[in-house]
This record gives sequence, C-alpha cells and structure tokens, in this order.
Amino acid sequence: MDRAGPTRRRLLRGAALATATAGLAALTGRAAAGAAYPVTHWIPASPANYTAADRPASHPVQYVVIHVTQETFQDAMRIFQDPARRVSAHYMVASGDGYIGQFVRERDIAWHAGDWTYNTRSIGIEHEGWVDRPEWFTDVLYRRSAMLTAAICDRYGIPRTRERVIGHHEVPGATHTDPGPLWDWTRYMRLVGHY
Repeated sequence: MDRAGPTRRRLLRGAALATATAGLAALTGRAAAGAAYPVTHWIPASPANYTAADRPASHPVQYVVIHVTQETFQDAMRIFQDPARRVSAHYMVASGDGYIGQFVRERDIAWHAGDWTYNTRSIGIEHEGWVDRPEWFTDVLYRRSAMLTAAICDRYGIPRTRERVIGHHEVPGATHTDPGPLWDWTRYMRLVGHY
C-alpha cells in the first residue's frame, strides 16, 4: 500500500505538539472544551473549495459525517488543494499512523456531503482508504478518528449517536456509498463513547 509521507508527517507532528492547544483555538475560533482534540495539522484547502462562514453562529453544527477517500491521503490532499475540484472536508485521518490533517476550519462550510443543508450543519471527516479494502481501516485510524469525533460532538453539543454521527451514504440524496459496509460502526461508536 502507498503510505507516502510518513517522514514528513513525523516532522510536522513534532512541530505541532508544542502549539496544539493554541493552534486549535485559532483554527476553530474558540477554546477547547469537553473531550480533548487529538493533535491536528493545518493543511489548508483551496478557498475555492469551501464557503467562509461563522459557525455555529451562522449555522448550527448538528452532525459529523464519516467519509472514506477512495484515494491515498496525499492524493486526497491534492484534490482539496486544487481549486478546480470544488470539494473539501474539514479533516482527514491517515490509515497508517492516524495522522490528522485539517483542511477547513470548523467555523467554515466544507463541501463534503453533496447536500448544501448537510454541508452547513456538519463537520466532515475523511478517512484514507477504500470502501472495499478493510485493511485500510486500521486500529489507529479508528481510534484517532473517534477521539476527533468525540471532541467535535462535545464542542457543539452533538449527541454521540448514530443518528448524529452518520456515513456519507446516509445524507439524503447521496450518490456515494462511503464509508461502506466494511466500516465497523459498532467498534467506532464504542470508541467515540469511550473518549
């Protein structure tokens, strides 16, 4: 499997550890509360691929939408940074080491759900891998993503339930199937509840 970028990620992770709390407040526009956010790394999407906003003041945040990239982390990152692609997500979790990139600030509207109303009311988390290749759904990917989802739920008062933590395929009118039938929802939601 292509695991491009682990050395670069380790370097970025070391630099980010010292400023994680300050960076989180700057990226989200508010101090951390509730479950702790895992360390994330700012990798901005093209401004042409999301809508600037002031959430939750402008739009309530009520859902977390779980995606699978159908690409490697590096390829999905390039897609989010390409202004012609018109797509983004707030976060992406790498399969091999649980590295988390943040591409869109939570206050802004990422274009990930394929439905404008859900885009405005949700945080989108992509996961490196393919829906039909469960070996990409590693323990570290599940754990780091669940920690992130728990923190998002606590910040916005989103119930940690399957009604509010949904797959992309559950968005009304969805044409995507991710995260797919091999995504272990029972395990994932147990971890979300744990954090």
